Amino acid sequence: MSESLTDTSDAALVVGIARWRQECLAEVYRRHGGAVFSLALRVVADRGRAEDVTQMVFSSLWDSAERFDPERGSLRSYLLTLAHRRAVDIVRSDDRRRHREERLAAMAEAPYDIEHEVWDMALADEVGRALSALPAPERRAIELAYFGGHTYREVATLLREPEGTIKSRIRLGLERLRTSLADLRPDGS
Repeated sequence: MSESLTDTSDAALVVGIARWRQECLAEVYRRHGGAVFSLALRVVADRGRAEDVTQMVFSSLWDSAERFDPERGSLRSYLLTLAHRRAVDIVRSDDRRRHREERLAAMAEAPYDIEHEVWDMALADEVGRALSALPAPERRAIELAYFGGHTYREVATLLREPEGTIKSRIRLGLERLRTSLADLRPDGS
């Protein structure tokens, strides 16, 4: 390549970049950096983030110049595609982070309800007592299904019982629990 790179084609500059010629990268940046930055700025709407995207695009070109294929399109199109992808990734990442932070903030701002907390603990104790009062086969089937997260079929396999028997035990056990816990309504109804 000649000393003056202004007349050199983009494809030839990319070959120079692949050979670690910094002046070729500088010429590509001079030609296309403004367009890459402008597109990134439109997508991310933040100057600093757009600069980051621009730097990522040209670093990617420097690290992986062989990925550019002049037969598939112009270098400008290639760089703008990279810029658009990176910018959209940043926007999506920021949105996910913002939603996560809003959710955590909402949880932190939720008032502490001591009455509700005490009620939940008392209810859990009563459910535990009612569950322990069930006949062992019903209790075991309910524990595996509801607390173990198993399906009827899996419970039947684990207990080596027919599936219909397990369904009956769970149904009977739940009816007994409903009866023994019927008076435990927070509103008194």
